[in-house]
Amino acid sequence: MEEGKGRVCVTGGTGFIGSWIIKRLLEDGYTVNTTVRLDPEGKKDVSFLTNLPGASKRLKIFNADLSKPESFSAAIEGCTGVLHTATPIDLQENEAEEVVTKRTIDGALGILKACMNSKSVKRVVYTSSASAVFWQSKEEETMDESYWSDVNILKTLKPFGWSYSVSKTLAEKALLEFGEQHGLQVVTLIPTFVLGPFICPKLPGSVYSSLAFLFGEKNPFSATRIHMVHVDDVARAHIFLLEHPNPKGRYNCSPFIVNVEEIAELLSAKYPEFQIPSLEEVKNINGPKLPHLTSKKIMDAGFEFKYSLEDMFEDAVQCCKEKGYLQ
Repeated sequence: MEEGKGRVCVTGGTGFIGSWIIKRLLEDGYTVNTTVRLDPEGKKDVSFLTNLPGASKRLKIFNADLSKPESFSAAIEGCTGVLHTATPIDLQENEAEEVVTKRTIDGALGILKACMNSKSVKRVVYTSSASAVFWQSKEEETMDESYWSDVNILKTLKPFGWSYSVSKTLAEKALLEFGEQHGLQVVTLIPTFVLGPFICPKLPGSVYSSLAFLFGEKNPFSATRIHMVHVDDVARAHIFLLEHPNPKGRYNCSPFIVNVEEIAELLSAKYPEFQIPSLEEVKNINGPKLPHLTSKKIMDAGFEFKYSLEDMFEDAVQCCKEKGYLQ
């Protein structure tokens, strides 16, 4: 019998969300298997994971690749739960949308098949994306989990990161359908813009975008109103769904919706040493006004968000300063 709370697999362990989930799981007493992409030359530094408290005894790292879903079997074997955060991200659209989508879906379904074969996995929590919810033909002020992004609209309008949005939408649908057909408990968490501190060596894209005014960008946002969530709340929400006695379907994870002007005001007040655009300049930023993705469902299930909007920005800025990204 394993000590603590048992063994859980986290795919995509070197990513922003995946690494923070691992940190949280180890703190909570879990034993963790995680997957990282194959590194034949041995150049990838995973010491930020192996140095985590509890990692020496309760963290095991496996190589796996979404292009070869069978490669996840060893990491999943013996686990009671799988948190699937790994996903291909190609925002520059170097590959055709069909290629990215096929790899995302085939990889995710391959992981579910490995879960079925393991005989030990009781539940899978899949990390989806707000972009699988809010792309609609008509503007809505608030959206719950019943909304799905319209893939045809994405393919027609081709907004920034559209192929990623298509892949996340179709993969989430495929996973939920597979779970229903095969009697495997699959639930999905839908985070919005994730902000806060990070332990991975690379500056996460969502952190850079959220703090872009501090990095000297005048017009960084592709929307005039943005939904945000703290990375630790995202990690805690994954574990909450892993442990919940009877979760069902999709769960939005988005406590805040904030205007670009509010972001500029908050950063100007807290960090006067940075040259932040004036409110007049910020008001000229154009883009869609993203809907509020209500998190009522997960809160009604008992989850509590811990962090304020100020916490998110303060934690992210502090971390960027400590790691030398902001002077």
